[in-house]
Amino acid sequence: MFQLGVRVRHRKKPDPPLRKFLLVADLLLNLLILGFYKYQGFLAENVNRAIGEEFIAELDLALPIGISFFTLQAITYVVDVYRGQVGAQKNPLYLGMYIAMFPQLVAGPIVRYSDIEAEIDNRRATLAGFAQGLRLFCVGLGKKVLLANTAGTLADSLLPREAAEIGFVGCFSGVAAYTFQIYFDFSGYSDMAIGLGKMMGFEYPRNFNYPYTSKSATEFWRRWHMSLGGFFRDYVYIPLGGNRVSTPRFVANTMIVWGLTGIWHGAAWNFVLWGLYWGVLILAEKFFIMKALDRLPGFVSHIWCAVLFFFGWLLFAVTGLSNVAEWFCAMFGAYGFTGTSTLWELQSWSYVSLIPIFIVGSLPWAPYLRKKLQAWAEGDPHRKIVAAPAKGNEAVPPCQAELAAPAASPARARAVLAVNVAADVALLAVLVLSAMSVVSSSYNPFIYFQF
Repeated sequence: MFQLGVRVRHRKKPDPPLRKFLLVADLLLNLLILGFYKYQGFLAENVNRAIGEEFIAELDLALPIGISFFTLQAITYVVDVYRGQVGAQKNPLYLGMYIAMFPQLVAGPIVRYSDIEAEIDNRRATLAGFAQGLRLFCVGLGKKVLLANTAGTLADSLLPREAAEIGFVGCFSGVAAYTFQIYFDFSGYSDMAIGLGKMMGFEYPRNFNYPYTSKSATEFWRRWHMSLGGFFRDYVYIPLGGNRVSTPRFVANTMIVWGLTGIWHGAAWNFVLWGLYWGVLILAEKFFIMKALDRLPGFVSHIWCAVLFFFGWLLFAVTGLSNVAEWFCAMFGAYGFTGTSTLWELQSWSYVSLIPIFIVGSLPWAPYLRKKLQAWAEGDPHRKIVAAPAKGNEAVPPCQAELAAPAASPARARAVLAVNVAADVALLAVLVLSAMSVVSSSYNPFIYFQF
């Protein structure tokens, strides 16, 4: 890839056919490696099933850690070099560092070369940046260890079971727990990666922006896994023509992008169906539903989106399409309230008290309060506060930045200092509790290992 990148960009006599050939060769090389390790078994299983014999051997391959993430980063690099948006990196060690940088290698965010190009050659790690990164790392660690693992305990106890056994309450509780687990797990890893990068002087892009506060499927995907959405927009959707094409082609482009989004997440039909599910919803919103949503109260739109991502995670969490169908029926009472179990056997009651904590943890109350306090500190308490805009792109969310002390008011300056100290003490407590939990418990699932 290093040689191809240099040759694609630095030819003394530009030769468009050769440059395109080198670009295609690099893309095919990356995609073939990804396809071999991640999709060989899936392809072999389906081909063998279709022809009724073992035509392709299913290889039991160990999936390289983070292969989906570093493959996409490699693709963005060579495409951006080809487009002339970035210069080719002439030092193979620097390029290798970009591709395999450990903080975000296993769970994102997907960092483009242009995001850190300047910092690779001239990076400054400051004490203020280190402190800000440490705060964000503590937040991410707390999300993962204290919230995601707790939600995962309930999810793992229910998701492998038959829908008829656990009924409505068991299926609902299992998917609800998984809904919070996957958010806290993935956003927690992203926050830790961004924090570690900031400690070392790198500014990684923000990856999550409180997606569970969305009012539509379209907004949800502006807030969820933002770096992945940006990749498919800039490197697949727009090259296909984007929305500046005829309606049939626009629909086809959208479904292609969402089909690829689904299969990127995992080698199973569940994930393909999950991607197409979101594609259909986004198209339906664009052509029909969004006009109605705009006329409805905001809380109705929030409920609409919550129902969408809840059933979306059902496709994601339950293995096998037949099992998905059974769980879907159970959600509408096909197997009764508790199935063949009792509430006591499901052990659901012990987790009811945690649901408000999960909900609060997924809401933007912290940045809202911090901005409100900042407005008060600056003598403007009536300033309109927007906690989490749908297109927010701060590398570090406001809730992890210190409040600025007002110079004109000593009393308010002392209050701001007290708030900053209290926030740091709280984050230190989160760090200690997370470390204690990791040491004392063997349960620490990594649900994004398959990516």
